[in-house]
Amino acid sequence: MGSRNRDIQWSAMVRRREDGAEHRPSGTPPPKPRRRPTIQDLARAAATSPSTASRALSGNGYVAADVRVRVLEAAERIGYVPDINARTLRNRTSRAVGVLISDLRNPFYATLAAGIEQRLRSAGYHVIVVNNDGEEEAEVEGARTFLAVRVSAAIVTPVSERAVRMLMDDGVPVVQADRMVDGLTSDGVLVDNVQGARRITEHLIGLGHTRIALLIDETDWTTGAGRLDGYRAALRAAGLPMDPALVVPTRFQPEAAREAVTALLARRPDVTELFAATNMLAEGAFQALQRGGRRVPEEISLVAFDDVPWMSMVSPGVTTVDQHTDDLGRTCAQLVVDRIAGSSAGHTTVKYIEPSIIIRGSTGPPRGSTVPAARPEPGPLTTSPPS
Repeated sequence: MGSRNRDIQWSAMVRRREDGAEHRPSGTPPPKPRRRPTIQDLARAAATSPSTASRALSGNGYVAADVRVRVLEAAERIGYVPDINARTLRNRTSRAVGVLISDLRNPFYATLAAGIEQRLRSAGYHVIVVNNDGEEEAEVEGARTFLAVRVSAAIVTPVSERAVRMLMDDGVPVVQADRMVDGLTSDGVLVDNVQGARRITEHLIGLGHTRIALLIDETDWTTGAGRLDGYRAALRAAGLPMDPALVVPTRFQPEAAREAVTALLARRPDVTELFAATNMLAEGAFQALQRGGRRVPEEISLVAFDDVPWMSMVSPGVTTVDQHTDDLGRTCAQLVVDRIAGSSAGHTTVKYIEPSIIIRGSTGPPRGSTVPAARPEPGPLTTSPPS
């Protein structure tokens, strides 16, 4: 009987927890949020004036060390948080930097944003990240948001010129990342796409490959156009013919790349090497080769542009061009810090990140070749191959 009573009591407790009755009677409205402490509340708690409390928090102007400690302790005690919007309107300055990113689901852009945020946070700025999914209208809406909150600067991986122009026309310093809009003069940080693509194509030629297919999603921006130029330059330098049928256009999603590779190999079984121009295209190409039962690199080799984590986790690992995306993000952030501080006033700066080649198990001589496995010549674009 005692056990039955305990079971009934436990069931009642469960029902009370499910309907929330143990917290408040049914029908009672939730408690009202407490009033947010003001600078006047902080000044009273710290036994000082509002202006002194403000200087102690901002670090601008003289405040005795003991008073600063007292203000900071009082702020922690009463839960005071500065009203950044009010400060921005009053001083016409902001510690916010806007970051317009094309696709946070893509590891490249996620790593880029992390590098930007890390450097800006260390410099005392906070970051507003807007993901536009590669859509022009979403990018423009993000730019409007940045103008509404009065960001001090913006970092953009542009989809079109509209958002960049809107920000620049309003006087917001802009750093274009990874690619740049033609005809708009702003700071920028780019990867040397031509040299990266040329060096990895030369590596393939050195292994004995002559029928190298390039899988690419766009050639309108500096990224895709540069990678296509580097691929062509390597073929030209080696005296190999440029076969237009081996430049395979596709959409940027892995599923589209998978279909494009499957179709390519069905009509061109002589292809011995695939060069995927982005990490997303490489993902689709790798899937297509696996599903098609193609042995890598015994039957066909695969390389990519952009190193992301999965490439070192699969077997074989994927040989790729490392863009040093963390450095790309931090360099963008440093340009913003310099521009806001005025140290780069009067001229624009475009910096280039030198990529490097990471050699893994996805590349080897074409089947039946007697050419020994080759590695790129030593140089600034080459890293030691992982074991």
